[in-house]
Amino acid sequence: MVASPSQTPAIIYPDSDGQPMADNTLQFEWIVTLKENLELLFAEDPQVFVAGDLLWYPLEGNNTLRRAPDAMVVFGRPKGYRGSYQQWLEANIAPQVVFEILSPSNRLGEMAQKFAFYQTYGAEEYYIYDPHAQDLSGWLRRDGLLAPIEGIENWVSPRLQIRFELLSDGLKLWRPDGQPFLTFGELDRRRRQAELDAERAKLEAQQAQLRANSAEERAEKLAAYLRSLGVNPEEI
Repeated sequence: MVASPSQTPAIIYPDSDGQPMADNTLQFEWIVTLKENLELLFAEDPQVFVAGDLLWYPLEGNNTLRRAPDAMVVFGRPKGYRGSYQQWLEANIAPQVVFEILSPSNRLGEMAQKFAFYQTYGAEEYYIYDPHAQDLSGWLRRDGLLAPIEGIENWVSPRLQIRFELLSDGLKLWRPDGQPFLTFGELDRRRRQAELDAERAKLEAQQAQLRANSAEERAEKLAAYLRSLGVNPEEI
């Protein structure tokens, strides 16, 4: 017996693929640093969605065709909670920029499959960084295909406008305003320093006001004393 449309079970698109977000602390720190700094970079734009390790389903009806980029940026889609990125529910807009952070467990075949997925389903920019080998690779879509970025040192992402710099101690990423991407710990230290600086400035302003009030009070007392002697302080 053929099931009627009302009896056809709905397709479930799982929010997890059962794979860990990262294999080690270095890879995890890089994923978090990328995702959080990209969030900060586009915090004021309600139409830029940033995610980390979120399953991307490109085709409706196929719940096995999916990838979870370590970080991805989607221009033209609103911020907000998603259990997965189901492209047909997102005005069919594919993530334009995707990042993968390598771990020692990554295999060539796995990375080839990821490349084929991102090329087939519309990524415009694809970056791979190996923090262990301190190696960066990138691809940019040209004429419908992801082509290698030659001379990626000091490359500026067309979409993100961030700059990639490879130094002796690894990759540095720079915002359009010249500020570096920071780890969560570095961001927290800067926040606490800013709070301390603001509190210090407030205390200095209060002390300056107290000094001004004290000087004004002394001047008034002196003027009163001079008047008591028959001297007009304004004529002195």
